[in-house]
Amino acid sequence: MLLVFAACSENGSADQRPNIILIMSDDMGYSDIGCFGGEIQTPNLDRLAANGVRFTQFYNTARCCPTRASLLTGCYPHQTGIGHMTNPPNNPLGHDYELPGYRGALNRNCVTIGEALGQSGYRTMMTGKWHLGYHKQEQWPLQRGFEKFYGIVPGAANFFKPVHPRGITYGNDTLTITDDNFYTTDAFTDYAMQFIGEAHSEDKEQPFFLYLAYNAPHWPLNAPTEEIEKYRGKYRKGWDKLREERYARMQEMGLIDPDWPLSPRDARAWDSLNVEQQEEMDLRMAIYAGMVDRMDQNIGRLVTYLEQNALLENTLIVFLNDNGACAEFAELGSGPKEQLGTKEGYVLSYGRAWANASNTPYRLYKHWLHEGGMATPMIVHWPQGIDPDRRGQMIREHGFLPDIMATFLDVAEADYPETYAGHQIAPLAGKSMVPVIRGGEGPIHEEPIFWEHEGNKAVRLGKYKLVMKWDKDRTDNWELYDLEKDRTEMNDLAETMTEKRREMADLYHAWAKEHQVLPWEEIQTIRKELGAKRKARH
Repeated sequence: MLLVFAACSENGSADQRPNIILIMSDDMGYSDIGCFGGEIQTPNLDRLAANGVRFTQFYNTARCCPTRASLLTGCYPHQTGIGHMTNPPNNPLGHDYELPGYRGALNRNCVTIGEALGQSGYRTMMTGKWHLGYHKQEQWPLQRGFEKFYGIVPGAANFFKPVHPRGITYGNDTLTITDDNFYTTDAFTDYAMQFIGEAHSEDKEQPFFLYLAYNAPHWPLNAPTEEIEKYRGKYRKGWDKLREERYARMQEMGLIDPDWPLSPRDARAWDSLNVEQQEEMDLRMAIYAGMVDRMDQNIGRLVTYLEQNALLENTLIVFLNDNGACAEFAELGSGPKEQLGTKEGYVLSYGRAWANASNTPYRLYKHWLHEGGMATPMIVHWPQGIDPDRRGQMIREHGFLPDIMATFLDVAEADYPETYAGHQIAPLAGKSMVPVIRGGEGPIHEEPIFWEHEGNKAVRLGKYKLVMKWDKDRTDNWELYDLEKDRTEMNDLAETMTEKRREMADLYHAWAKEHQVLPWEEIQTIRKELGAKRKARH
């Protein structure tokens, strides 16, 4: 049962710092939600955007767990020990390469937002997907700064029937789900509201931090029947038409410059599919859309709960996604089509063709550091912190994940520690976005910022972006783009602006050396040698 409570009193003893809610979606494309050009029904996110601000150039790290590591710590992922991925449930050393930047779990040389805000007097709670360490309980949320947790400790899970080892954990206890109506997106929201209620029943004066990490719309494709039916048949037009419609709508909304060309389709033509294939692909996309729709409904439930309890005005809400749309497994989706629309499935996806549409108008996807892999729709809603005249506007200055920690510390009037629990803490990599949120001018970052994942690399310096798609046969295949003129990355300047390319490449190599980032070919060799060594031991 949800607890209803009175608003904080306005006497001098009340803590007037804002409550903070960080909401993350999982594997969603840049243009899927309505306020970023999509046709999926997301009225609640659209409302937050209309009454807040949208960041059009905010970046994640292009993959689930390194994004979570950077998001929650304000550091580059390699500084946290998750330079690649976390160790999967079936292999405790699967991504532990015995290197400081590649241990497969969050290390102790970083602090989470929960730890930083907790020591500053915030109540801290989390629901949803953790994905920052599984095999030792000391790696779990309650041991990393969160007072309450309900969710999935590893990565992907079935939405209707999550089971061990990819099941539900409450606090530090593993639960068995027996409810036939269980759905992760609903449950994560239920417990988010419950935790808020419990915190305020204990102390109405104390602000809270909630991290709500949905697993939607990550595979498996699982959505309630009623949500699927809302979209069934709407995608028979195909991905070519969908991309064109979204591209036009994004231009009309002012999200993209009309001079940026639509990136090429990265799949076969829709009309080349036979009728049976088109029916199946319509269903896959309808389920995906239903997952996003249901997430939006749940965000609406949470916002309504805040309103009913007089909390919305003084709550900072940030919504973003962990990486670009997912093109993993196959062009036309993976998993048995017989499982579509059921409560079954695990590796059940919608495929590269639809992911290309989800990322309209950008190139590539999750894993890669071109815009389609790392650009996230981001919404900031904060009634007491955003001037009414500024609401509904777009912020075009670029930012990245470590800025979230810096921003939350700023609004919470909290310090970033040099040491924590006896450990030296890596320096904060981000900068507060509060000045631009409040209407200030000027860039968030004049200095370069960096990314690396699986050998894919990127540097952002002002309007320029240097980016590389890893190729085992080419180690210097940098591409250079002027993102003011060409954010869809269609006009490579690397051969005509060689000095800029060299300058930014040198910056990247210096950063990599200082931040425990190794060349991907070296990591692959180390993985192979460790795998053989560990196999020999057993």
